[in-house]
Order: sequence, then structure tokens, then C-alpha cells
Amino acid sequence: RQQKWKSSVSTQAKMPPCDFVPEKYESYPYEHMQKIREQNISPSLRMYYKKPLLLHQGHMQWLFDYKGQRYLDLFAGIVTVSVGHCHPKVTMATQKQLARLWHTTNIYMHPSIQEYAEKLTSLLPDPLKVVYLTNSGSEANDLAMFMARLYTRNFDIISFRGAYHGGSPYTLGLTSIGLYKHGVANGFGCLTTMLPDVFRGPWGGSHCRDSPVQTVRKCSCSEGVCHANDQYIEQFKDTLNTSVPKTIAGFIAEPIQGVNGAVQYPRSFLKEAYRLVRERGGVCISDEVQTGFGRTGSHFWGFQTHDIVPDIVTLAKGIGNGFPMAAVVTTKEIASSLAQNLHFNTFGGSPLACVVGAAVLDAIEEDGLQKNSEDVGTYMLLELAKLRDKFEIVGDVRGKGLMIGVEMVRDKDSRHPLPAEEINQIWEDCKDMGVLIGRGGLYSQTFRIKPPMCITKKDVDFAVEVFHSALQRHMERTA
Repeated sequence: RQQKWKSSVSTQAKMPPCDFVPEKYESYPYEHMQKIREQNISPSLRMYYKKPLLLHQGHMQWLFDYKGQRYLDLFAGIVTVSVGHCHPKVTMATQKQLARLWHTTNIYMHPSIQEYAEKLTSLLPDPLKVVYLTNSGSEANDLAMFMARLYTRNFDIISFRGAYHGGSPYTLGLTSIGLYKHGVANGFGCLTTMLPDVFRGPWGGSHCRDSPVQTVRKCSCSEGVCHANDQYIEQFKDTLNTSVPKTIAGFIAEPIQGVNGAVQYPRSFLKEAYRLVRERGGVCISDEVQTGFGRTGSHFWGFQTHDIVPDIVTLAKGIGNGFPMAAVVTTKEIASSLAQNLHFNTFGGSPLACVVGAAVLDAIEEDGLQKNSEDVGTYMLLELAKLRDKFEIVGDVRGKGLMIGVEMVRDKDSRHPLPAEEINQIWEDCKDMGVLIGRGGLYSQTFRIKPPMCITKKDVDFAVEVFHSALQRHMERTA
């Protein structure tokens, strides 16, 4: 019976064609790779899937394993491959620079750091015009915290529960997902506040969020009123009045939470929160590590979807399409607080990184990827919403552009997370049918769909069909 189901699945969902032919795999056999992984690579670096993938090559939205098997990549190296695997324009620019100059550090001028700084800051509103380049999102958020404290001469920083802002000892205080917490002292001066999650939180309705798909929760608010927003703002005020001094260093938030499963807040929450923070002398930090570079579709930066201008913006992941680079962009005044003493980053803003970053910005514009994120992302959200309406275990579909979360539940009334072993089976089935998706949420209960921004509607049809088959198969198993 199982065999019969398997074959019916593969004929149902037909993978879109791709004329790219991967090179022949010529490295160690799979078993030897696994052995090295077990003996020589830190066990804290966990792998996805019961039989981990051994990937060999990438081309735009596609990945190929060592056997030449093709997969549609809907997780993009954890929201990092923004314009496509081995994008030809980015690859060509990188190869040219590789032959010219890799590294000098920023104690000298080289063309690409100035060119890139001008190009990047031209995409940000005034007064966000000064950039400090780093190598990773954790490093960028680390520096943003440091700047906020230096500039304000205050210490306490507030973040949301469910936030992920990095894994360095400094940023772990802001990261508020238990799985990432280690039993060592961290987070001195970091306070968390209630997450305004309109699906899982105490309040929420059917008009709260900036998404083509709203929650299934009922809403009795009249036009222009959001009861949930008012309640969550009261909670935020409560944190300000009880847990921090009367002056604070700042507040950091992702425009849409990433690791926690594309969680969205009520539309006007951040605007009001920013006002309250600034009243306390704090600066507002927007963590754009996952939402930046056109991924939300309607705007280039996630903060623009909330009609706000932060004091500090942190960027990483999609900034380099997989090349390790990141940035902090801020105002002249805040940047100058760091210049009172030395602060140096050896690799930040290397000639190579800046050329990659500039090529990524060109590719986003030339390939129309922000518009593609909006069109294809909206299409996908609406298609996934049909599955939510059909299956009791699909509790919530949410997001904006190509930043999508599908939260799995036991049932829509309780909103309790679907047990891990059931989610694992659905997830494994999707992989076996050729679709790679991410996981997130406090209980790993949310599928994270954040593909390279070059995917097409045909890819979406295939992915949704695969997900539908996996859900159907799950229902048969549990029946």
C-alpha cells in the first residue's frame, strides 16, 4: 500500500524543468563524509533530516546532491541565498575581483568599499547614511548593541520573546528562544517583553497584520481600531514601567520574526513602540537580517512596511547571497560615538565582500526580484491558505512577500503545536518529493518558507502540490 502511495505522489507533483546539468560529484563517498562529520566537526552543528543531504552544486533556486538528484530550495541556506545559488552576475563579479585583490583591510582605501557604501546607503532613507561592515548578523547586532549603549550612555536593551538576534555571547541576551540559550551567564542589561503574536498570543483577530492572509481568529474591532494592538502596547508599557530604568539604551526588533516562524505583529505596533522607546532616551534598532533586500516584496526594507525609520539597521544573510558579510547602518551622530576610541574589524568591508555586495544589489534590481517577491510570494501565501482551510492541522499561514510561515497545530481551536514526530514526517516527505523547507518556532512547529527570490509561480505550484501530498499522506497515516 505504501509503495502505491509513493508512486502516486511522484506523478502528481511534477518538478518544473531545469536545463542546468550539474558536474559529476568526485569527492569522498557519502559514508566517509558522515564519518568525518561525526569525528571532526563540532556536534553542536546539527543537521537536517534523518539521512542528512550531501549537497554538491547549486543553480539559482535549485540544489543538487552527490547523486545528481535535484531539489527545489525553499529555505535558501537559511534565508541567505537572496538572488539565486551561483547567480551568474554575482559569480562573474567575484571571479574578477578574486584575480585582482582579496584583502588589504580598511586601513587603506580600495575602490569597492567606497563604491559599495555609496550604493547601499543610497537605498536607505535619511539620516541612515553611515555604514560599518562586518562578517555576520551576530556581529552586526553585537555592534548595534554596543553603539546604542555608547551613544545613549544607558545600558538596558529590550527585545521580543521569540526573537533571534544572534548566537554570540553578547547577542544571546537578546535572542529569546530557549533552544539557543546555554547555561552560562549572559544577557546582563537585556530584557524581553511580550511578543505581539496575533495567532498564538492572548490577543489577535482577522485584520491585525500586514499580510494577504490573516488569522482564523474572529475580530470584532470597528474600522481603524485594533483591540489586540492596544493590549500588546499596554504590555510593552508595563515592561517599560517595571523592568527597566527610566532611561534605556534601546529596543531591537525584526520587522517579521524569522527563526520564530515568520511571526507578524499588529500593523501599528512598532510605530507606537518606537515612540515609547524614544521617550525614554533609547534608540530603535531594526534587525533586517532576514527581511531586508526586497524579500517582503512591497518594500526594500522590512521597517518600511511598518512606516517607521529606525536609528540603527542591521543587515546580513541576503546581503551577500551566501558570502559571509553583514553591515550596521546608522546616523552620523550614533556612528561618531564609536569613534571616541578604536574599534576595528579585520575582514569587515574587504574588497571581495564589497564587490559581492554590490553585485547582489545590481542583481536584485536588474532581475526585478523585489517585484518577484511580491507577486510570487502573494501567490504562494494564497495557495497555502487554501491548504489551511482544508486541513485542521494547518493552523496559520502568514507572512509577506517571500517570507512565509506555516504553523502546524493539533487543531485550530487549541492552537497547540502539532507533535514533533508528526511534523518531522511531513517535512521528510516533502524532502523525499524534492522540496526543501525550513523549520522554526519555539516548538519547531512552523515550516519556514524563504526561498531564493528568483523562484517562479510554476515552482510554487510544484511546492504546494508536494506539501498537499505530504499532508494528505499524513492524514492517511493518522487515520
